Amino acid sequence: MTPKQSITKVFSKQKHKDELAKLEAALYVAGRPLNIKILGSIIGTRSKRKVRVLVDLLLTSYQKRDLALELRELKGERFVLQLKPQYVPYVKRLAIRPLLSKGPLKTLAYIAYRQPVMQTKVISVRGSHAYNHLKELKTLNLITTETFGRTKIIKTTGAFADYFNLSHDLRSLKRQLKSSFNVHDKLDESIKN
Repeated sequence: MTPKQSITKVFSKQKHKDELAKLEAALYVAGRPLNIKILGSIIGTRSKRKVRVLVDLLLTSYQKRDLALELRELKGERFVLQLKPQYVPYVKRLAIRPLLSKGPLKTLAYIAYRQPVMQTKVISVRGSHAYNHLKELKTLNLITTETFGRTKIIKTTGAFADYFNLSHDLRSLKRQLKSSFNVHDKLDESIKN
């Protein structure tokens, strides 16, 4: 038996059921990727090894279930509990509240497709109300800004790519967005006709 298998066997006992439930609850409520450190704080431990073993147990559990929810590991030892993409079309109209309203979402889409983009360009295209959009997007950790002379350069973050299930590679991300925009335009045209 390998050391990892023996640790997993010890942690899989009933006494850790409460910790597993707390981790699952945190991932469910967050609705965004959480790292090992945050997950450790939920169960009151600083042991990355312990958290990793518990998360691995959860990952295995979700793989065995093969239902609508999935637990995914992302780059940088971050984890997210989410709906599998194939089930989104069936339930998206039931969502209580989207992450963003229409205005900030349009601003974010513009930034994502044009990035890196100057703040002055975003404001000229989206209007002065976009200043509020930028504050909201930055608070949600969907964009980053870098001072460049008298303006700022705006880019999306890894959290943006994770939330919208897009690539972290900028070229691939832009291709995915372009494809998505094309599908959306075709749907709009078919609805109008």
